[in-house]
Amino acid sequence: MRERVYLDWNATAPLRAEARAAMLEAMDVVGNPSSVHFEGRAALTLVENARTQVAALVGCKPVEVVFTSGATEAAAVLRGFGAVTVEPTAHDCLWSQRREGQDVPVLGWGYANNETGVIAEAPAHEGPVMLDIVQAVGKVAFSFAWSGADMAIVSAHKFGGPKGVGALIVRDGFETPALLTGGGQEMGRRAGTENIIGIVGMGAAAEAAQRDLADGVWERVTEFRNILDSALSASVNNTILVGKGEPRLPNTLSLIAPGWKGETQVMALDLAGFAISAGSACSSGKVRTSRVLKAMGFDERLAAQAIRISLGPTTTEEQVMRFADVWCTNYAKALARAA
Repeated sequence: MRERVYLDWNATAPLRAEARAAMLEAMDVVGNPSSVHFEGRAALTLVENARTQVAALVGCKPVEVVFTSGATEAAAVLRGFGAVTVEPTAHDCLWSQRREGQDVPVLGWGYANNETGVIAEAPAHEGPVMLDIVQAVGKVAFSFAWSGADMAIVSAHKFGGPKGVGALIVRDGFETPALLTGGGQEMGRRAGTENIIGIVGMGAAAEAAQRDLADGVWERVTEFRNILDSALSASVNNTILVGKGEPRLPNTLSLIAPGWKGETQVMALDLAGFAISAGSACSSGKVRTSRVLKAMGFDERLAAQAIRISLGPTTTEEQVMRFADVWCTNYAKALARAA
């Protein structure tokens, strides 16, 4: 049996070796970062070092990094504002925060879409701006300092850190309500004893991800994504490559195959040894078509026939070409059955 091929990096990236090693070492640290004794200071040093590592990747000051349990928790800070305006293609963690009729408009904007990979700059907007940079961080160069945003959300497991840890990025001097109240941890923005092991893993992954960017790793991923684009387009004439021609993440391909349901594609490719998705992992298992694709103008039928293929630094050209061959063969069979 051939080794399985993982092509669902936007759902979660494999844990980096650097993150694993750092987490194992952190497991032996006894102290609470809030304690003033030697053990507590040692634990705090680990947290602050990770804060600096994450800040370097995101392009912000360390003081602007607030560690959370993930991007969804970070997005929940919007509940403390008034009216929240969210773009139609935003991730569900932002979309679920929208409200109307109050006095402080906040724009929730998906900088890089997790389903299609399309990158878009936030429009001019009166009031605070929050950016969803979950998919962008570690894949493309990004600077929070230059973005003009007031807040951003980040998730460690998207760039090779552990699951269950992320960050809210808050512009220095910008006031936000506390995500959790209780103790004064995280500069009073998020109470609760810090998840040292997860935070350390996130920091190590951030440092490794920044190194990958500097070394041009994602340029090679882009090359393989483009090879896959061409292979699928050349083999089957009626496929629709969503966002092609637009600025996109280097690893993401959103494909609509008319006549072949997205969920059926996922199952067929899974049986053939490939892990892909029919959209956001956060929406899997729900009987609904992509809100993102419908917002982009695709009808219900076409939106239901989409899949997302997302590559990573360890993806090889051989894997990409093998996927293209298997997908095209299965699509031809699906069309023949429907004829």
